[in-house]
Amino acid sequence: MAYSPLLLVHICAGASGLLSGTAAISFRKGSPRHVLAGKVFVASMLVMGAAATYLAIVRNQPSNLVGGILTVYLIGTAWLTARRRDEKTGRLDWLALLIPLALGMLLWKNGFDALRSATGEKYGVPGGMHLFMGSVCLLAAAGDVRMLVRGGILGTKRLARHLWRMCFGLFIASGSFFLGPSNRPLRLLSNVGLGQRLPRVLFSTTLYFILTVLPLVLLVFWLLRVRFSKAYKTKPIQLAATSPE
Repeated sequence: MAYSPLLLVHICAGASGLLSGTAAISFRKGSPRHVLAGKVFVASMLVMGAAATYLAIVRNQPSNLVGGILTVYLIGTAWLTARRRDEKTGRLDWLALLIPLALGMLLWKNGFDALRSATGEKYGVPGGMHLFMGSVCLLAAAGDVRMLVRGGILGTKRLARHLWRMCFGLFIASGSFFLGPSNRPLRLLSNVGLGQRLPRVLFSTTLYFILTVLPLVLLVFWLLRVRFSKAYKTKPIQLAATSPE
């Protein structure tokens, strides 16, 4: 099976994002290793999301189009949150606000359309998933409005905003990688002759599900730690100017 160069770029960027994102979550926030892994993660995810958006437009894949745009928005705004100092906003934040608002309303419409359909799906996606992702988009938009009205955020709130957006972007990537309908990366391994040499457990649906939801589990863990740990309250939170968290 032939793969277009852009699709290969998308796959490689996604794999790089999964590895670097896992490393960034695992390392202590603000440490040199975390900063380095975060830089790789941001670059990989932006490339992956941009490639996914273009491919979705060319191939008329609405669900992938939404996923690509949402990923770029989440990673981009998380990066801006880390780049800016406390209580700072910019014009780009006002423009970015339009993305989750539009996606949220569209996904809610798709969700209700799916629930009214005979299959319970739209574009191959269950109605509940449309509604879930739409709710996330609208919550992100509400967070943007709150930040803009207040003229910025600081301290643990800034770290939490950065953290959940990065982790949810990683969740989207892991879901596409492991549970996507085409499962391109693993198909690629099989097509080049490596699939037969890998342990069968690597092709287990249960393992895919665990790896997909793991970013959400880690998201909850870090949000609770940031909220209740004294380490993030007794000293200033340093977010690198050109890297996440």
